[in-house]
Formats: sequence, C-alpha cells, structure tokens
Amino acid sequence: MGAGHAHALYVHEHSPLHRLPPHVKIVATFATVVTVAVTPPEAWPVFGVAAAALLATARVARVPVRFVAARLAVVVPFLLMAATVPFVASGPRVEFLGVRVSEPGLVAGGGIAARALLGATSSILLVATTEVPRLLAGLERLRLPAVLVQIATFMVRYLEVVAGELGRMRRAMVARGHDPRWLWQARPLAAATGALFVRSYERGERVHTAMLARGYTGAMPPLREEPPVPAAVWAGALLLPAVVALALLTWTLR
Repeated sequence: MGAGHAHALYVHEHSPLHRLPPHVKIVATFATVVTVAVTPPEAWPVFGVAAAALLATARVARVPVRFVAARLAVVVPFLLMAATVPFVASGPRVEFLGVRVSEPGLVAGGGIAARALLGATSSILLVATTEVPRLLAGLERLRLPAVLVQIATFMVRYLEVVAGELGRMRRAMVARGHDPRWLWQARPLAAATGALFVRSYERGERVHTAMLARGYTGAMPPLREEPPVPAAVWAGALLLPAVVALALLTWTLR
C-alpha cells in the first residue's frame, strides 16, 4: 500500500485538513454530497454558499484550484447533458445569451451542473487530503462491511499492476508491427484483453493461496489505528454541510 502515498489524486501537504482523521472527512463529504443533491435546482444561494465553503476548504487544505479544476473534467458529460436541457425542455421561453430557451429547462440544467460540480469537488478534496491507506482505514472505522473494504484494498493495490501489464502487452503488439486504431482492427485487442483477464484471474488465485499459507482466515488485520476524535473535530468537519443545510432550510421556508 506504499504506492498510495504517491497517488496522482493526493496532494502532499501538512494542512489541518490533512491531519483530520479520515473517517471524519468521509462523513463530512458524504453529508455535503447528500445536502447538495437534495437542494432544489432554483436554490442558487445554497449552491453559492456551498461553493464558497468548498473554495475556503481548498484554501485551508492548500490544494491548488488548478489541481481541482483539472480533475473536474470527469463531470464534463454531465455538464454537456445539462447544457442540452434548456433546449429540449418545454415551458415558457426566455432569452439567454442571445438564444431563446425554456425557463424551467434552464433552471433544471443549472441545478444539474451545480450539483455535479459541487459533489465532484467535495470528493476531489477528500481524496486530495487523504492517503489511500488512511481512506481505507476510515471506511473500516465506519464499520463498512469487511468484505467491501478488502475488495477496495486489493482493487487499489492491483489496479495499477493490471494497467501496467496492459500497457506492456500493447507495446509488445506495436513492436511486432500491429497498432490497432480502428474498429475493424479490434480483434487482436480483444484477444489481448481476454488474455489479460485470464492472467489477472490466475494472479488472484495465487495471491489468495499465498494469503491462506500466511494464516488468512477471512479477516484482514486493521489497516491503521486511529486515535479517538474529539467532539470539536467532528463539529468542525461537519461545519460545511451544516451551513449548507441551514441555508437550504432558510430558502425553503421563505
């Protein structure tokens, strides 16, 4: 698990957010995502409060805004879908940037975009301030089923191994004069993918046999012991979702 410390999504810093126990950050992130998800699409003040709070969190954690923006590319499909909603939705028409669009569709599309961006930003900040081993330990501390934690642990450990092996197989194909780029050339790539699956399956069997030989009985040893968390730390970590929930309540009671 040593490679987890150098993960591409992790920002090595010594901020207060980095030192926060992982299970506290997981709970705060989950609460933030749920709060943003249930916010009505027309409640823009709530989205504004959440965006400002996340920006302040990134500043405290010393995570560069450019780092977060580059990784927000994962939500581009959702943004593209949200951009089409004002044009296909029905209802009264308004002019927006010189184009007449559906007013309900504009509100709904904006809500989709805001939720996608804020939810993804929360997750990026969680991973950027928490090493992979500590993240898994936090899930374990939150009593996530042990089987799921073990699956996630091995997935993190061997995902890069499998990806590296796929890269070596592709380089070997190119070295032998075959570089498939078109759909009708997919047969060799499909054969290589099948061979990779067989190799991965066999590797899993060997790893399981090695674990049994070392005394594995179905439960892994604790990943890391975390000290007790003071109530003040929980209160600080849950400040963002509390502020957003308060803003949401104020908006809905108007």
